[in-house]
Amino acid sequence: MRIDLSFTPGQADDLTLRDKTVVVIDVLRASTSIVTALSNGAREIIPATTVESAMKISGNLAGNVVLLGGERNGKRIEGFSLGNSPLEYTEERVKGKAIIFTSTNGSQAIVRARYAQELVVCGFINISVVAEFLRERPRDFVVVCAGRNGMFSMEDTVCAGMLLSRVVDEAAAGASLSDGAMAAMVLSRSFGKGLLKMMKSTEHGRYLEEIGFGEDLKVCAAVDSVPVLPLLEGNVLRLRREAEKRESVPLTVTS
Repeated sequence: MRIDLSFTPGQADDLTLRDKTVVVIDVLRASTSIVTALSNGAREIIPATTVESAMKISGNLAGNVVLLGGERNGKRIEGFSLGNSPLEYTEERVKGKAIIFTSTNGSQAIVRARYAQELVVCGFINISVVAEFLRERPRDFVVVCAGRNGMFSMEDTVCAGMLLSRVVDEAAAGASLSDGAMAAMVLSRSFGKGLLKMMKSTEHGRYLEEIGFGEDLKVCAAVDSVPVLPLLEGNVLRLRREAEKRESVPLTVTS
């Protein structure tokens, strides 16, 4: 089993990701918000790369069952119902809704890897479920960290390393790891026991505290607090059990 890791989406070639299992990680905060929204009953998440594309998709879907969510520079986009704080994605607000979601980093990574054979979203809050998913299928996979504005992100890399340690230690002692994957595992051993402290010290964590989202860091650092698995089906993210059983019918986007 070959395990690769990209520290940013730009390091991941679209063609390389085809026919692979891909894990996308954006701890602060897209992964955490997506996991939370689906756990709280959102019907599906439709990732979009730009505000314009999100608005276009919204215009082609049925009105009151659709919400726009996302951020630019950490703050809710003007005219959107939701930002990128997991605390906003409550059951009361999202149950039964389709959410068109665009963020500075996370949605970009998901869309870039959309042609993967399988794509799942991981944060600290659902890390054990993702590890179990990967152990069930002992084959090559790639972890794509969303990073921050095209640059390395400590919190995403530590999360990736923790995930890989759980997969390799428990299921794949003979796995072949890229240098990036090994580096992530080293960082997770150094910083994985104090996640909130680590996040408060990172560039993006400090920024979120400065603009009033310090409470989000606590949510994002809560390991296994929301044990569900977002799985990409076509162009939308749904909970794994719903995607595999095809219990929900996708909204139709018209041109």
